[in-house]
Amino acid sequence: MIKILARYKKSAFSRFIQKHEKYAPIFFFMGGFIFDSLTLGRIDRLYDLTILCLHMTSLSVTLYIYNRIPDGKWKGTLIDRYKEYLPLAIQFFFGALSSAYVVYFSRSVSLSKTAYFFGILVLLLFANEFLKKRISNKYLQFSIYFFLSFTFFTFIIPVFIKAMNTNVFIFSGAISLLCTLTLILIVYRVSPNMKVEVKLWKLLGIVLVIYVFINSFYFFRLIPPVPLALSEAIVAHNIQRDGNKYVVSFERDEWYVFWRTHRREFIWNPDEKVYVFSSIFAPTDLKKTIFHRWKWYNARKEKWEFIEDITYEIMGGRDGGYRGYTYKSHVKEGEWKVEVLTEEELVLGVIEFEIQKNENKEPHRLINRKF
Repeated sequence: MIKILARYKKSAFSRFIQKHEKYAPIFFFMGGFIFDSLTLGRIDRLYDLTILCLHMTSLSVTLYIYNRIPDGKWKGTLIDRYKEYLPLAIQFFFGALSSAYVVYFSRSVSLSKTAYFFGILVLLLFANEFLKKRISNKYLQFSIYFFLSFTFFTFIIPVFIKAMNTNVFIFSGAISLLCTLTLILIVYRVSPNMKVEVKLWKLLGIVLVIYVFINSFYFFRLIPPVPLALSEAIVAHNIQRDGNKYVVSFERDEWYVFWRTHRREFIWNPDEKVYVFSSIFAPTDLKKTIFHRWKWYNARKEKWEFIEDITYEIMGGRDGGYRGYTYKSHVKEGEWKVEVLTEEELVLGVIEFEIQKNENKEPHRLINRKF
């Protein structure tokens, strides 16, 4: 092991890192992000669970080791010889854990679900680049650590216990808070340097503010219901069963509209039904009640009017997601949207379309696809 590290220290890669030391933390943050993007598949897979648990454990251990270096704890040891690489390791784990959230929800058709997290990622990147002390800033370190820990536990715990609801979210957040406070207090107790650099009440206050912030996002339904993800959402003219497949007939959009499967303008004949098909990924054995909330936009009153909630149960485990659909027989012309929600009313996605009544016009680019 020592020979490998010595060989690495003399390598071209090591010289490159030393030459671009200013940007190295960003490189390693993005490296962790890319690593998970290429290797992670589904949250209930043994490989994914192992990798994520290793990331979280390694980050915790690395943070402890790194924060003891100013105390001379590792002086004369192997850790002391390679201590300049510890901040880069921390950045790598930050990036790897951050990317996990994006990877598992990138299959969703609703970009709004991950927009908040992408915003936080951008803030993390800029914070790491422009804060004077960057990753050596302990307030920054433990703030990012707690945010990533909270995210980690909120989708790992539901996978293990096969349940997902508000109580599970609160429990997951409490576990994350306990782990973070324990790590902070352990380091603070044994590190004289940290007692000089950090005001404990201020650091604990920042962590508690983040805790309240994330919980507020949850209860205001501004974050997605991890670990569920909406794989497909289509407004269709007809849906039929063919063995274990669903045959969905819908109007295909133009080739350049890559972010949506169906055509937004729905050519409707009063004699037909309007279907909404959704496919929801959930971890194996996780059962959940899902419902479609149908809404119509009243242009005269300039507001969305609630029409109906239609529920159905899902069972996790299928790669392509658990499939289901709802339909309406009597609809009005105009703007419609169907929100795909959990029983806690957390938004998985929104299907928007415009119904255009025309008995003489054929549907535009009608196709049949099996799911």
